[in-house]
Amino acid sequence: MVAPFTPKPPRTGATRRSAVGLILGAPLIAGCAGSGMQSPFSGGEQPAGPPQQPAAVGSGQVKVGLLLPLSASGNAAVAAQSMRNAAELALAEFQNPNIQLLIKDDNGTPQGAQQGAQQAVDEGAEIILGPLFAQSVPAAAQAARNRGISMIAFSTDSSVAGRGVYLLSFLPESDVNRIVEYAAGAGKRSFAAFLPENAYGNVVEAAFKQAVPRRGGRIAAFEKYGADRSQIGATATTISEALKNADTLLLADDGDALPMAADALVAAGVNLQRLQLLGTGLWDNPRVFANANLRGGLYAAPDPAGFRGFSQRYRAKYNGDPVRTATLAYDGVALVAALARTQGGQRFSPEVLTNPSGFAGIDGLFRFRSDGTNERGLAVMRVGPSGGQIVAGSPKSFGA
Repeated sequence: MVAPFTPKPPRTGATRRSAVGLILGAPLIAGCAGSGMQSPFSGGEQPAGPPQQPAAVGSGQVKVGLLLPLSASGNAAVAAQSMRNAAELALAEFQNPNIQLLIKDDNGTPQGAQQGAQQAVDEGAEIILGPLFAQSVPAAAQAARNRGISMIAFSTDSSVAGRGVYLLSFLPESDVNRIVEYAAGAGKRSFAAFLPENAYGNVVEAAFKQAVPRRGGRIAAFEKYGADRSQIGATATTISEALKNADTLLLADDGDALPMAADALVAAGVNLQRLQLLGTGLWDNPRVFANANLRGGLYAAPDPAGFRGFSQRYRAKYNGDPVRTATLAYDGVALVAALARTQGGQRFSPEVLTNPSGFAGIDGLFRFRSDGTNERGLAVMRVGPSGGQIVAGSPKSFGA
């Protein structure tokens, strides 16, 4: 059983939240869906230049590898630098952490991730944080497994999770489970879904078809639309008649396509005001809030208060805004620092990492499952003209 602890607040002021959440009960220590977030199944980009030189940050005895696509092209490198900043912010706020970060540039490629992971373990890393892209995770995991150490990756593709490879990101499955559970608790029984025919839509479909019967509901209508958005109107017409037998409708797409799907349904004669619209964390997007047809829809997402507070501290230190995924790097570093402080020689063992009580991070509760996926404690938000409004808070602890 993990001994309870109370972390010290960050040096930056008494009113700011602590670097790691309080343990809840006994075994709990101190997370990406969000504003303007793109589909989490977007792949990495080709490297744009020579890799950055490795760096070591911190002077602790416990070495931790951190793999990020620092020299990848475009937005990937921007996200990677923001995540690196967040990792260093976590070190600064934790106060006297006994860890040293071995930062490796993986170039956004599987080969780079494998090389970076190998370098980190050769230098004594006891655990690996990253990589970010799904295609890089198996390559890095091979190097980690050869040394018998665990890896906490940032990919949102649950297919790359596995023995010793845990995902810290927000998974679509958690969003679907939370929003279906909430709707069923509010008395909804006839569920429908209108989803994109892509990797993200396929994961949402599988989670939806498991969650609905588990909560005592039935699937009244289901349809998927292809990548050719010009054909979405015909697909909306196909599902329109079946939607008369539903009382909820799950829509799950990014901020660009989601309003298009809603508008197509309205054009096909569907009365969206009669249905309770349901969504995932990708709904947390200004284009969604601006669309009148999506007004009143409910979606699962982390409580935004955590990210707001983190963003304020990040801006104060780096004079810029963090990317939404930056909290993953912060929470990863805060977690390993907390475990290094409290768990002795077993600090990164599967038994410690899969503690059923979980951990509390910037974005709320999370816990790792033995298969490497995670479960998140999410809030339920309602779409309003000025943004998302909380209608049900995130849980304070996990149930049995």
